[in-house]
Amino acid sequence: MSRRGAQLGLLALSAVVIAACGEAERPVTSPLGDGELPAAVTAADVVGVAVTGDAGAYTFAVTVGSPDTGCEQYADWWEVVSEDGTLIYRRVLLHSHPTEQPFTRSGDAMAITAADVVIVRAHMNNGGYGGTVLRGSVNSGFRAERLALNFAPELASRPPLPEGCDG
Repeated sequence: MSRRGAQLGLLALSAVVIAACGEAERPVTSPLGDGELPAAVTAADVVGVAVTGDAGAYTFAVTVGSPDTGCEQYADWWEVVSEDGTLIYRRVLLHSHPTEQPFTRSGDAMAITAADVVIVRAHMNNGGYGGTVLRGSVNSGFRAERLALNFAPELASRPPLPEGCDG
């Protein structure tokens, strides 16, 4: 099976999302079903979130599945956004991960409460937003969804932004 086929197969499987340190694992089912996606799809999908810390200082470790091929096409950040479209946190990714799929990267502590509902989404350098997101809270856990493409698109130009790709 090709790397792209394996990535698409990952979307059809359930992802495990850990809502908070010490809590039970919660399954998240892909909203994409068992169908195939077109080969030209360049969206990055958030397939998992692990949360640690305490209220006002939660840290997310986010797992992203993306069709990275090198600096010409890669997931360049993941971010946490409020339901009203306010950027809470962005983790800039410094290079492509073509041989590490999916991959997980941790962020810094965020000033949110356990009840705050947030959206965790990823961005492709050449395709923008558009992949599967996880929506939820530390209290309730996270579930996979698709957002409208016009949800907070202005955040794509808001700092921090990548300053290039390290190859």
